[in-house]
Amino acid sequence: MSNAGHTLLAFDLVCKDDTALITIGDAVRVISLFTPEQREMYQWRNAIHMLNIALREPSYITAATVTLQTALNLSGMLRPESL
Repeated sequence: MSNAGHTLLAFDLVCKDDTALITIGDAVRVISLFTPEQREMYQWRNAIHMLNIALREPSYITAATVTLQTALNLSGMLRPESL
């Protein structure tokens, strides 16, 4: 994920702890803090998969961002204003 730090998400997301996710790199940093069990949850497997696809094919960035938004929301991590 060499471009991850600079690849912008389709829109910014803000977590309840005030962490702003602006790039795929920001998302990777948050996900890297998860336990292996958390990363194996369906919504996170799906979000990780879509983020990886978006790095290879930029036309998928909106789908990846929405998938990330959904995973954050289902995990109770997303600020309501980021819905």
